[in-house]
Amino acid sequence: MVAFAPLAYLVAAICFIMALRGLSSPETSRQGNNYGIVGMVIAIVTTLMLPGLISGLSLTLIIIGIAATIQVLVHLRYFLHLDLTSTPRENLVAIVFTAILIVLMVGGSFWIMFDLHSRMAM
Repeated sequence: MVAFAPLAYLVAAICFIMALRGLSSPETSRQGNNYGIVGMVIAIVTTLMLPGLISGLSLTLIIIGIAATIQVLVHLRYFLHLDLTSTPRENLVAIVFTAILIVLMVGGSFWIMFDLHSRMAM
């Protein structure tokens, strides 16, 4: 499976690119959504099937952290439309809002996981 993973990720990336192309117009938006779904499923299944996912947990966490940081930067630029032409106050409000959401989601997830772990250890 390890030798197959780069090819699967390449196919997933091509699906994501085709999804972005399809989402650029209302006529092809359904097809773009379908490509995005297929690409995401391929990427998730490939990641979960890698044998070193559990044994190389520290490397996996580093890669996930880097990918999450890149994803946040992409979201700030393309979905929150932060650029150099808007005012600094608007950028600050968007960044603070994003940071609060991330802290709430990650903190809540850790709280739930640790609570479940402590309950199962009893």
